[in-house]
Amino acid sequence: MKFDNAFIGENTPRMGNALTRWIGDFILKSMGWTLHGELPNLKKAIIIGGPHTSNWDLFLAMGSMLSVGLKFSWMMKKEAFFWPLGGLWKALGGIPIDRGADIDVVGQVKSFFAESDKVWLGLTPKGTRSKVERYKTGYLRMAKGIGVPLFIVGIDSVNKRVVLDKLWEPTGEIDVENAAIKTYIETNYVGINPEKM
Repeated sequence: MKFDNAFIGENTPRMGNALTRWIGDFILKSMGWTLHGELPNLKKAIIIGGPHTSNWDLFLAMGSMLSVGLKFSWMMKKEAFFWPLGGLWKALGGIPIDRGADIDVVGQVKSFFAESDKVWLGLTPKGTRSKVERYKTGYLRMAKGIGVPLFIVGIDSVNKRVVLDKLWEPTGEIDVENAAIKTYIETNYVGINPEKM
């Protein structure tokens, strides 16, 4: 598979080896997709992917990140981390979230970032595959509260590309910024099921 300047820097969290990169390439190639762009050389960031309109987005995300060797984390309810799967989920980047805890999700993620030297967290700001009027704002509150940038990854179904697009520094103006990010993603990218954008 050929990438346009896709790389992983020395600061960016890494995982895998030649075999896992081959698996990632194989996933993308078997789906007829390619990966384009560049990863920023940062220890910590929140990846936001969109437009999220299909279950296939998960395979595209996993294939893309495996193919470049990026170690990224994702959130899952703590109840799913039971033996023997709990260790596997954590090895694959899972963060157990306790929705009934005294500390909210943003606080739990903030603690996870504070305890980790290098961590990238992947989220879909839509929060669902269905059509929405506005994105959920948790990703912006997390980024601002933790003090990390957002990195936008776009789904370009027209050209069958996953695009490692750009950094977005959160300003704290949640509603304005949320609308601007939604507009940016939906102006530049088309999801697998466009009717759900």
